[in-house]
Amino acid sequence: MIVQELVFETVAHLACLIKRKEISPVALTEAYLERIERLDGRLRAYITVCSEVALATAREAETEILRGNYRGPLHGIPIGLKDQFFTKGVRTTAGSRLNADLVPNEDATIVGCLKQAGAILLGKHNMAEFAMGGTREHPYGTPRNPWDQDRIPGHSSSGSGVAVAASLCTAAIGEDTGGSGRIPAAACGIVALRPTYGRVSRH
Repeated sequence: MIVQELVFETVAHLACLIKRKEISPVALTEAYLERIERLDGRLRAYITVCSEVALATAREAETEILRGNYRGPLHGIPIGLKDQFFTKGVRTTAGSRLNADLVPNEDATIVGCLKQAGAILLGKHNMAEFAMGGTREHPYGTPRNPWDQDRIPGHSSSGSGVAVAASLCTAAIGEDTGGSGRIPAAACGIVALRPTYGRVSRH
């Protein structure tokens, strides 16, 4: 299977291939970044794409895995994050122009856990401003449903839903208080999991 086709595979399948050293995390990351570059100008799934950081992390993951230091099923897997989760050194807008220059000096707990697991951050996903669902206009461009760009992709984790459905990342971390993750998943033909309250730290 050529690398460009692997972007359509599941996390579970990709993890098996990476663990067996049958595919390169670097090549996989490059394939996703190429796809983002080619398609996201229309789909608007991302606010910030972290190309250089993603490739550096992918090279580090590949080196570790080749040396036998496999961390687990997220090691070398390219993912995306809704742009409300703090990411150290990477701007976090919460979908608002008010936070256009906000660059956190710490990671959200969930981001730290993902980094420890060896996941590769491709970028930060578009979202309704301050996660207020129901808004049709987004300050960083309104995301488009990849199956029909005249239809909405749901709110407020809209960019995350679009990115997963369009294979612009393997999986995404969104957020769901009252359907903010599940509604975009349903609108975009994918699956969202809302964990039990308190299961995942909100810090």
